[in-house]
This record gives sequence, C-alpha cells and structure tokens, in this order.
Amino acid sequence: MASLSFIIGIIGNIISILVFASPIKTFWWVVKKKSTENYKGVPYITTFLSTSLWTFYGIMNPDGLLVVTVNGAGAIFQLVYVILFLVYAPKDKKVKTAKLVAILDVGFLGAAIAVTLLAFHGTMRLTFVGIICAGLTIGMYASPLSVMRTVIKTKSVEYMPFLLSFFLFLNAGVWSAYALLVKDIYIGVPNAIGFILGSAQLILYLMYNNKKSAEAIEEEEEEEGGGGSAHLVKGGIEMHSVEDNLNNRSLNKWKSLPKPNFSRQHSMQKIIKTLSLTPYELQSSWPLHESDTEEGNLDLP
Repeated sequence: MASLSFIIGIIGNIISILVFASPIKTFWWVVKKKSTENYKGVPYITTFLSTSLWTFYGIMNPDGLLVVTVNGAGAIFQLVYVILFLVYAPKDKKVKTAKLVAILDVGFLGAAIAVTLLAFHGTMRLTFVGIICAGLTIGMYASPLSVMRTVIKTKSVEYMPFLLSFFLFLNAGVWSAYALLVKDIYIGVPNAIGFILGSAQLILYLMYNNKKSAEAIEEEEEEEGGGGSAHLVKGGIEMHSVEDNLNNRSLNKWKSLPKPNFSRQHSMQKIIKTLSLTPYELQSSWPLHESDTEEGNLDLP
C-alpha cells in the first residue's frame, strides 16, 4: 500500500506541475508585449497562498514528502507569475495587486504560520493548517461554478477551456486516491469535491460542445442579413450608375447640337457689355436675369 500511494503521489506531482505550468504561455505574451492587458492577478496570488500553506502542511506532516515537492514547485511557479504581473501591470492595477499580495501572501500567510507555531502544539498544528488548506482548495475547485452557470445559460462551452477542466478533474481524482490510501482527510475532502465538480464540468462539455450560443447564432443571422442588404444596395448603385450614364450621354448629345445664331450674338453682346463695366457697376449688376441663365446666354463661373 505504501508503494502504491507513493506511485500515485508521483503521478499526482506530474499532473499538478502541468497544471501549475499551464499559464507559462500567457506570461510569455505578457513579457513579449510588456503589458498584462486584461489579465487578472487574483488567481496567481491566491494559488501562491494555497501552495505555500500546503508546503508548510507537508513539512509538519511526517508522511508529507510528496505534498512538499508538488506544492513547493507550485509555489515557485506562482511566485514568478506574481512578480511578472507586478512588473508589467499598469500603474493602477499594479498598486491594487501589490496591496492584495501584501494582505494575502505576506500578512495572512505569515499570521497563519505564526499562530500555528505559537498557539498550537503537537497534532493540533497539523489540524489547524490542514483545515485552512482544505478550505482554500475547496474555494479553488469551486471557482469554476460561475463558468458552469454561464455554460448552462448560453448553452455553449466557449468560456470553459476543455484541457484546463480535464487536468483539474484528473488532478483531483489522483489526489483523492492518494488521500484514501494514506488516510489524510485534509487532502481527501477538498479533492473529492474537486473531482465531483470536475466531472460535472466534463459532462457539461459533452452536452454543449457542438451547440452554438444564442449570441453566436444572432451574429450569424445579422451577417447573413447584412450580406443580403449589401447585395441589394450594390444592385441599386449599379442600376443608378447605368441610368446616370444614359442621362449623361443624352445631355452631351444635346449640348453638341448647334445653337441659334441670334443666341450667340446676344451672348457676345452681353460679354462685351460686362467687360466694359467698372468693378462697382459689375457688382451692382448681379444677379443676372433668370432668362439669361436659362437660355444659356451666359455661363456662370
């Protein structure tokens, strides 16, 4: 039984480290763009607190070697993520993140360790830290409940990544088996709850994987309707262009006809008379009679 629990614990270490390493790609882009954009630092701050306390729990537990290795590695990952977030976050978000780090990862963590060492003795230390760690782990596994509610409401798994849900389900299942073998209730209870919630997430994924959300359907309908309108508008523009061409040809043909001689002579007289006026007389003579413009006697500038 001891060797089996050790093997399962090793498997749990590997899966957990894969889960802890999953944000590497995200932070690679953060470093490349030198900005955290819309990412939030709360998950990394709380996970750093959880892994640090679990490491402390494993140190006090005589059989907690595998708990120390996995959570120690996880704490290092989360510490790097938190530091990178503080470096590349905008100024306002950087201040808020720093305050949260000071409260949770320094204040709460330090207070929990101090109270454990000073106020409790013997097995009570392990019980006190184990209860805190179990509560934090249950909170971590319960956090996707809002995502699950969104999946049910929208009937789409767009906002629930499959790989993350699958690895959390697998991680909870392996650590539940490990806790059952070593008879550790503080590891077993939160991971059993996580296994149940992870199973529910995978069931939802199978139910709504091939279904589109109502918003996506509406967008497609709008795009199709917009495409039809565009075709109609385009057709209207083309017909309008054809009519304009025909009208322009008729107008050019009409303009090309010779004008009567009396109109030309009258136009020349008007031009000569206009050129002989002084600037003041020229200004006072406007506007011309409508008959002059209608008959084409004088082209306005």
